[in-house]
Amino acid sequence: MVEVRDPIHGAIRLSAGEIALVDDPFVQRLRGILQTGFSYLPFPGATHSRYSHCLGVTHLAGIAFDRIFEGYTFSSENVRVRFREAVRLAALTHDIGHSPFSHCTEFAMPPRCELNLAWMVDGYTDEGRASHEDYTVAILGHPRVAKIIETHFSVTSRHIAALISREVEVDDGFFMEQGLDYRSILSQIISSELDVDRLDYLVRDSYYTGARYGTVDVPWLLNNLRPVVHDGVVSLGLDSTALYAFDDFILSRHHMFLMVYFHHKSVVYEEMLKRHVLSDACEWKIPADLDAYLTVDDTALVNWLRRADCPWAKRITARLPYRRVLERHGGPSDVDLSSQASMLEAAGIGVIYAGCTGELSRYHAFGQKREGANSIYVIPNKVHGGGAVQEIARQTKIFDRYAQARRIARIYVDPKQEDAARHLLKG
Repeated sequence: MVEVRDPIHGAIRLSAGEIALVDDPFVQRLRGILQTGFSYLPFPGATHSRYSHCLGVTHLAGIAFDRIFEGYTFSSENVRVRFREAVRLAALTHDIGHSPFSHCTEFAMPPRCELNLAWMVDGYTDEGRASHEDYTVAILGHPRVAKIIETHFSVTSRHIAALISREVEVDDGFFMEQGLDYRSILSQIISSELDVDRLDYLVRDSYYTGARYGTVDVPWLLNNLRPVVHDGVVSLGLDSTALYAFDDFILSRHHMFLMVYFHHKSVVYEEMLKRHVLSDACEWKIPADLDAYLTVDDTALVNWLRRADCPWAKRITARLPYRRVLERHGGPSDVDLSSQASMLEAAGIGVIYAGCTGELSRYHAFGQKREGANSIYVIPNKVHGGGAVQEIARQTKIFDRYAQARRIARIYVDPKQEDAARHLLKG
C-alpha cells in the first residue's frame, strides 16, 4: 500500500496493483492534461491536472462503495472484493481518454470507427466523432493495460469499461450476484447525477480556481448513499436526510459551469483554437493510433501552436485574444445576438460569435428522468415519517425550478476594432 498526498482529500491510499496501473504511460499522460482547459487564464491557480483528479475520484469511489455496502451481505467476500476493485479501477481510468486541454479539443477527434471499439455496440461502424469516453474504452483494451489489470486484479479491462460506458457489452454474468444485477449501482458511483467524478472535480476546481460555487458537503452525501433494489436491479439510493445537500450539490455544479467553466476568457481561447484546428492550413490531428496518442498532451499542442504559421495560433500563444464587446444571459430564445454579429461583419469587423448552454442536469428534464439514465432513489428516513422509496426527481423540486436551460451568448472582436465595434453596437 502506498499513500499519495492530495490537497483536497489528504492521504490517498493505493494498492500495489493500482500503483502498477498508475505507473502505466496512459495514466501518467494525464499529468500533462489540464483539468479545466483554458480556465488557468482567468483563474491563474487552475493548473491542476486530470491525473490528480483521477486519484481523487479513486479515493472517493472506495469510500462511496464502503458506505453503500456497509453491513451488506454478499454471497462471499470475493464478490465484495471484485466489485470494489472494479469501481476503483473505473474511477482511476475514467478520464484516460482525454485529449489536450480536456474538453477543449474533443471537436477534433477522429471518427469512432477508427478506434478499437470491439466491446461497444456498433463501435466499428459508427462514423460519428469519437469522444474522450471512446478513447478511454479503447485504451482499456490496449494489450499492455489489459495485462496489468488481469495480472493484479480479479476483474478484466472489459468489466471496467462497462462501468464507464453503457455501450460496452458484458454477458459473462460478472455483475450478477444472487439473482441481482449490480452493474447499475457500480456505474452510478462513477457516472450519474450523484457520482464521485463530480464530487471530486467540483471541490477540486473550486479550490484551484478560488471560486466558491463548488463548495459541496462531500462527506455528508457519501455517508448517506444506500443500495436500492428495484425489478432485480440494484441502483443508487440517497437517504432523505441528505436531500438538501443533494440540491445544493446540483446547484453548485450549475453555477460552476455558468461562472467558471463558461468564463468569457476561457471561451474565446477555445473558439480561437477551434478556428485554427479547423482551418485548411492546419495539419494538427488527434491520432486514432493509441501509441501515438500517448504523446498528445497540452505541451505537445502548445509547441505545435508556437510553430504554426496561422494568425489564430499566434494569438493564442501571444495571449492576444479577441475581446468581448457584448454579452447576454437568459433562455435560448432570449439571447440571440446574430443580428448584431451580422451588423459588425457587414462593417468589416472580424467577429467571434459564441454561445454556451448550461443545463442543471443531463439526467433529468422537467422533473422526468431522461431516456437511458439510471434511476437514483430517495429512501425516506424514519425520522421524516418513512414512506415509499421514490425516484429522486419526485422528492426534490430542484429540477423543476431550473428546468429551462441557461444560455450565455457573446460577441468578441479583434482588439484593433474594439472601439469601432462598441460604437456601432451603441448606435
